[in-house]
Amino acid sequence: MGSQTPALPRHEHHTLTGHSGPVNIAVYAKGFSKYALSGGNDRTIRLWNPELGAEIKAYKGHGYEILGIDVTSDNAQFASSGGDRVAYLWDVTSGQTIRRFQGHMGKINAVRFGGDGAILVTASYDRTVKIYDLKAQNRSPIQSLDEASDSVACVYVSAAEIVTGSVDGHVRTYDIRKGELRSDYLGHPVTSIRPTKDGSTYLATTLDSSIRLMDCANGSALNTFKGHKNDSYRTNATFGFGEARIVCGDEDGRVWSWDLLTGKPENPNPPPKAHSKTITWTEQHPTKRDELLTASADGTVKVWRHPSPVSS
Repeated sequence: MGSQTPALPRHEHHTLTGHSGPVNIAVYAKGFSKYALSGGNDRTIRLWNPELGAEIKAYKGHGYEILGIDVTSDNAQFASSGGDRVAYLWDVTSGQTIRRFQGHMGKINAVRFGGDGAILVTASYDRTVKIYDLKAQNRSPIQSLDEASDSVACVYVSAAEIVTGSVDGHVRTYDIRKGELRSDYLGHPVTSIRPTKDGSTYLATTLDSSIRLMDCANGSALNTFKGHKNDSYRTNATFGFGEARIVCGDEDGRVWSWDLLTGKPENPNPPPKAHSKTITWTEQHPTKRDELLTASADGTVKVWRHPSPVSS
């Protein structure tokens, strides 16, 4: 029986350079894919091979910064959003935009596919979440969720639920099948959310330098993870491989790791700097136990590996 991969040390495997300015998001393609996408203030989305540290393609079409990216389950298409107030649907291979979805009055902070790729959900600075039917000819939203009283910073979509995090301090869970809404008030702006695979709990990153593990059933906090600095900018926290730990970058450019059950940091305190500026996004590889992405305001995306990788 193999032991769990240690949280540290991680070694820098590659630094992905190509963006001219802050990188706001970096995500892996789905499943066993070897690719990743990043989006930045330079208005481009870039496709990478993290293994080789090579840029494959740049997607251009946005007129403003890129804030949200999501990839379809078959990796044939992806959606993007940002300061344009328009969501774009792209063909990965051709690099062409397939459709554009309008309706928001402010920048779109996040996009997510749902319903096995049948819908696109967008979260906006205009305090609304909009749902688009990708199979319909009409490109107007089929539904708008307007319960938030401030910018909706993040959204996550499962088979039965849409979960949103807002600067108003609320995480709102919309039960699509029952038509019900549950709201959890965390008291501080929520900038990222990440449910566990079984949907019983979720991570919420808030601008009080805290990450909370929340119980979906009753809205109680099961654990709180602290030590990092995060009080001004969005930074995405993630579960490590197997959901045994929490990993997040901070505004000092450090990557932190906590044990899920004890809540204790697994790093040296503080960890060494991984980036020279704020880490805006942290993403665990979906199938490789040892690989992690970080995106930063310093203009780079870094690929991290354990020195002795453990196969998944």
